[in-house]
Amino acid sequence: MGEAPLAAAFTAILRRDLALALRAPGEIVNPVIFFVMIATLFPLAVSAAPETLRQIAPGVIWVAALLASLISMEPLFRSDFEDGSLEQLALAPQPLAWLVLAKLVAHWLITGLPLVVFSPLLALFMQYPWAALPQLMAGLALGTPVLGALGAIGLSLTVGVRRGGLLLALLVLPLYVPVLIFGASSADAAASGLPVSGQLQLLGAMAALALTLAPLAAAAGLRISLD
Repeated sequence: MGEAPLAAAFTAILRRDLALALRAPGEIVNPVIFFVMIATLFPLAVSAAPETLRQIAPGVIWVAALLASLISMEPLFRSDFEDGSLEQLALAPQPLAWLVLAKLVAHWLITGLPLVVFSPLLALFMQYPWAALPQLMAGLALGTPVLGALGAIGLSLTVGVRRGGLLLALLVLPLYVPVLIFGASSADAAASGLPVSGQLQLLGAMAALALTLAPLAAAAGLRISLD
């Protein structure tokens, strides 16, 4: 199979998912609203003292990003499963894992990228240092694709289950823990003026591994769900 058909199929899936998301802006807006709500409610529940906010900001932002990513996973395969498009993708001459990767890239552009863009506003609201904002955004930019890729594996196994959101959460939340640990650690180290290259390299390695292996696992899960 030549590179041109693979690239054309990848681009077609990417454009299709982006066009569908633009027709339903809620898919873009809802995770961002959820992200903002979580981060803004924490000061009300804990303390509005600047020093307290500065200490909890890395963990709050990463937990909010994790939960926002989780609630945005449901439409990734669900609509395609319901209208029969998923079966057509499985029967396409291109590898299903390649098409899943295209859908993951589109999903990150729709949900992950807005979280990265809005994170500095929430960070400053929580008294996070200006100088550490680039490291915070870099960590989220590397970590959110991992969250999406791991979520796709769980979703591929629950796509045929009605109201499978709770089952999806039970499957993927344990897998999210390492990303949360290293992501929050990098943000905390950056806020303290410490080097963060080690944590960012680990997040980058996780992203490379997830985007390489997760499409294969998700494709296998989708074939199981379609059988």
